[in-house]
Amino acid sequence: MKNIKNISIAVALIIFNSFFAQVAIDKQSVDGNSTVLDFNNVSSNTKGLILPATSGLSTGALVNGTFIFDVSDKKVKVYENDGWKDLSDAGNSNAVLVNNSAESGKGVVIGASSSSADGVLVLEAQDKAMILPKVTIPHINVKNPYPGMICYDTASKTLAIFDGSVWNYWK
Repeated sequence: MKNIKNISIAVALIIFNSFFAQVAIDKQSVDGNSTVLDFNNVSSNTKGLILPATSGLSTGALVNGTFIFDVSDKKVKVYENDGWKDLSDAGNSNAVLVNNSAESGKGVVIGASSSSADGVLVLEAQDKAMILPKVTIPHINVKNPYPGMICYDTASKTLAIFDGSVWNYWK
């Protein structure tokens, strides 16, 4: 049943993307014309975007701007300038649920009809950006964060990243 729901969501995103190239999640429309992906950012929100938990990615196939939670060294990372940059200290990956299912296909592309990037969700737009989920003081308000959770802290006006142990904040 869960697979049918996930497939339905993916198909809906693909169909919606082919018409508008903008996606709103848990809301009726995106904020502004320059947004490719937007979340329902009500003041009581305590949910963030969960990065893929993985290890051993081949750098040859990656594109700059790829974000992951690396389970091998327990750090949140971004791929830029042909190398990995740490966004957190070593955290804790004990809560990460292992996904042993075989991946197939290229995933969902939003903002373009196709992409050379290989990911589950690829945002591909020259003139649009993603608005992260907004959470006020996540280290207090998110009761059970998942390793690799990322959001925008509206109180400190920073990028908040949970590494499995602590929240890391970036200005």
